[in-house]
Amino acid sequence: MAGEDELKLLGMWASPFVLRARLALSFKGLKYEYVEEEIFGNKGELLVKSNPVHKKVPVLIHNGKPICESQVIVQYIDEIYGGAAPSLLPVDPYDRAVARFWAAYIDDKLFSSFMVMIMGKTEEEKAEGRKQLFAAAETLEGALKECSNGRPFFGGDSVGYVDIALGGFVAWLQTRDILSGLKHFDADKTPLLAAWLERFCALNETQAVMPDVMKLVELSKKRQAQAAAAAAAAVQGN
Repeated sequence: MAGEDELKLLGMWASPFVLRARLALSFKGLKYEYVEEEIFGNKGELLVKSNPVHKKVPVLIHNGKPICESQVIVQYIDEIYGGAAPSLLPVDPYDRAVARFWAAYIDDKLFSSFMVMIMGKTEEEKAEGRKQLFAAAETLEGALKECSNGRPFFGGDSVGYVDIALGGFVAWLQTRDILSGLKHFDADKTPLLAAWLERFCALNETQAVMPDVMKLVELSKKRQAQAAAAAAAAVQGN
């Protein structure tokens, strides 16, 4: 990294999307200033100024210029710091397109079904979200087999773009494992993903930025209690 470069990341410790950016920075070996933002109350002036459209984290500020959205940030880091190993996106244009496709699938299918599973208004909605999540995991099992060609990661011998896209959700998946008593990357149904999860979480670069799962469990319980209280208050109000 050039001596005059200045990197600042605006984030929130529990956000899976912020974790993506932190993983990319970690695997690239880049130093940066991390700024914890309050995203549920009054948002910081720098965050609002840097991301006036969505006012959300993560935001990477590189030499005063803001870059928003987690997948855009990861690609930007890889392009700007291409000389810092490992390369996150493949060199071959077709392989790059495939990697982008699966990263988008993770957001469109895995994350969306995860949110339905935990935020559904009825138990039926939550059950459907859980069903879709397991279906998405099985599809990703096939993607891992195809992309890795028998090697440890989606990116092959080293962590790549899809690994980081999925890695952002690892801590929350582990949190749901604890709360539900289910394994969302089950060794029987998705053995490749289960093995991938162990390898990915054991890496020093991952451990350096991964949030405390038990803190996420407590946060999840707190939010569930708040949602239940709000629902009860609404019923009483009617």
